[in-house]
Amino acid sequence: MLKKMFTLTGLLTASVFALNVSAEQYQLPVNQVDSGKVSANNNKLTLRGKPVELGQPAPNFKAANNKFSPVSLSDFAGKAVLISTVPSLDTGICSLQTKHFNDKIANNYSDVVMLTISMDLPFAQSRFCKTENITQLHTLSDAVWREFAQNYGLLIEDMGLLARSVIILDKEHNVVYKQLVTNLAKEPDYISVEAALKKL
Repeated sequence: MLKKMFTLTGLLTASVFALNVSAEQYQLPVNQVDSGKVSANNNKLTLRGKPVELGQPAPNFKAANNKFSPVSLSDFAGKAVLISTVPSLDTGICSLQTKHFNDKIANNYSDVVMLTISMDLPFAQSRFCKTENITQLHTLSDAVWREFAQNYGLLIEDMGLLARSVIILDKEHNVVYKQLVTNLAKEPDYISVEAALKKL
């Protein structure tokens, strides 16, 4: 009986969470710069939120770390930052992307703060990091406040997930590189990313 009650409570909580996400996403403006540039299963996706563009100061945001503590972009003042966004760490491509930055790029650019941001809950991100030995970058959850999705225009309409992208900020936190991966089923162009890192 208790098991059934907990299951029902979990389903109700998930339903309320989904309704809140749906309601909130439609309060965000359509990203007129990037909408239609990303596809999934040959369907073009609508992105919501305010887009970021090259040369502009990166908007601040607040996201949750694996302990549910708030982390803001301003916490890394004076440091170059690479932001890798993924729809969900529980999927194959997102896992590969995150492990690539952790295993093959982070060590070569120790002066650059590496962030991976997704809508996964901090619990799931913590479990992923332990399982995959992710130690060279910070995983942040946008599921709590959704400020990153809003301020960077990467919220996928009807999915409530972040589009796949890589954004690089210089030490003054100006946007110096932006790669919006046009197919959710593909990894980023890492060669292009490293070329941008070498210019910092």
